[in-house]
Amino acid sequence: MTAQALPHVVDAETWQRHLDDLRVREKAATRELDAIAAQRRRMPMVEMPDYTLEGEKGPVRLLDIFDGKSQLIVYNHMWFPGEQWQCDGCTGLTSQFTRPDFLDAYDARFVIVTQGPIDEALAYKHKVGNKMTWYSTANSPFGADVDAPPNGGFAFNVFLRDGDTVYRTWHTTGRGAEQLTHTFALIDVLPYGRQEEWQDSPEGWPQSPTYSRWPSSQEIATRYGPNA
Repeated sequence: MTAQALPHVVDAETWQRHLDDLRVREKAATRELDAIAAQRRRMPMVEMPDYTLEGEKGPVRLLDIFDGKSQLIVYNHMWFPGEQWQCDGCTGLTSQFTRPDFLDAYDARFVIVTQGPIDEALAYKHKVGNKMTWYSTANSPFGADVDAPPNGGFAFNVFLRDGDTVYRTWHTTGRGAEQLTHTFALIDVLPYGRQEEWQDSPEGWPQSPTYSRWPSSQEIATRYGPNA
């Protein structure tokens, strides 16, 4: 990094003026996110079949994964059969969530569902030090039916329970998942941002290939696994 890769130095008054200009756009983005959330709350929903998944204690109905709550967030974790290390992005994203019980106050639960067999999924959870509750859809069409098929990508899905009936209310994948993590929110306020080649950055800013700064699954296991 050279001296050229630095923001311009200005006086405090000029700095405040630039911040005020930026704040206008930040506030507009906040209001737009509020509007998007309001539209999301008005989404219709679709009734789900009575799926049976596999949990740590054996078969479990999708209905029972709610654990008495009325709302359920599912992270569909990518799974590659026979691989020692699963998706770096999925492993890193889910490693962030260590205390999801704050959702109790909102009558909600947050779990992981993967296509991997439950014994392999639980072994991987232990190896990388993941703190969430895992379920397997290896013997169920559930994953494929919510846009997370075998050998497919990751997804977030949200469900609502009304009595004994479960409904699907929302889904996202790709960059739609960014707002559900804190990593990018923190990185994006840094002067150099994500430092990825696709980003619009000033001349001379450090840039690397996309994903190259993300921790690998092995690194996450080293930091949070049983031998950490």
